[in-house]
Amino acid sequence: MKLHPTAAIVDHFASIPDPRLNRRKRHKLSDIFFITLCAVICGADDWASIELFGKSKRKWFTEVLGLQHGIPSHDTFGRVFGLIDTQQFSECFSRWVADLSDLSDGEIIAIDGKCLRRSLDSASDKAAIYMVSAWATRNQLVLGQQRVDDKSNEITAIPKLLMQLNMTGAVVTLDAMGCQTAIARQIIDQQADYLLSLKGNQGTLHQDVKLFFESANTCPPIGHTRYDGGHGRIETRIVRATSNIGWLKKDHPHWTKLTSIIAVTAIRECKDKTTEETRYFISSMDASNPERLGQVVRAHWGIENNLHWVLDYAFREDDQRMRSGNSDANMAVVRHIALNLVKTDKTIKVGVKNKRLNAGWDEDYLLKIVTGRLGATKIKI
Repeated sequence: MKLHPTAAIVDHFASIPDPRLNRRKRHKLSDIFFITLCAVICGADDWASIELFGKSKRKWFTEVLGLQHGIPSHDTFGRVFGLIDTQQFSECFSRWVADLSDLSDGEIIAIDGKCLRRSLDSASDKAAIYMVSAWATRNQLVLGQQRVDDKSNEITAIPKLLMQLNMTGAVVTLDAMGCQTAIARQIIDQQADYLLSLKGNQGTLHQDVKLFFESANTCPPIGHTRYDGGHGRIETRIVRATSNIGWLKKDHPHWTKLTSIIAVTAIRECKDKTTEETRYFISSMDASNPERLGQVVRAHWGIENNLHWVLDYAFREDDQRMRSGNSDANMAVVRHIALNLVKTDKTIKVGVKNKRLNAGWDEDYLLKIVTGRLGATKIKI
């Protein structure tokens, strides 16, 4: 993925209709969005702290935005983000990322869901929401997200998310929940490859693949072995793969471009304890490069450490209690925007947490993260 200059981020969200009544608009929607984004980048995690951040930097925001009515109240921030249409917000996000970057061939896009635990509101009979995210594992960027509809699951959200993405030349990875014939077909139709984890949710497919690799007569030889160590643990990862699967395609004809099956065995040694686990996968990629297949399998789990864990650790996402209307889902999108902006900046060589601290201390650095510009010159938004 090649990063390149893009229009001011607020330009990409200008198409979102303002949900407020005209008589109640004292603050521009773009100003509310810009202040919120800056506040979240710098560590604000609720409406009161967003308002406090804005007021503490009132002079700077006035210089940058040309504010006429000061900083909105916390009630205004909450009301606006509770009303914004989450689907439109997510689609604007994906267009912004597409403008920000070019996907290179072979990029691995991991797709996985995450529950926003504190969005549960028992008093209002509101269940916790799930967001399905697409993560560019090589370049460490969120490409898009889709809220899972109430009383539904990730299977219905994944196709909507895929439609937001330009995936040409990429490899899309999903866990067993996303191992569906329609999803595989959509990935191929969008000119990408798939690698899908198998479990028992596709009839006999998982069992057929498992029996093939367990049989001494049919199991292919080891294609690649990798060793990793650290923290007192040694892990050996063994990859076996084959494209000689005419028998499987005959029994399971509805899988578009089913080309190979893969078995990855992880042997973990920690002190006096050794564990072994084998997981199975299907893919539209051929089996000629087992090392690459192993890399793709391993890369999928990076979404847990490099996206979900960062959101929980650096952004305290699991502690967020913004629940009214669409505010929980919309603020999840804002956190994804903030994370992408922070990760994209390469001017200082520190982690996400320290970049956010520096943005709170240095207004020029904050402006550069958000707009790519230095100095508090008034910007047109």
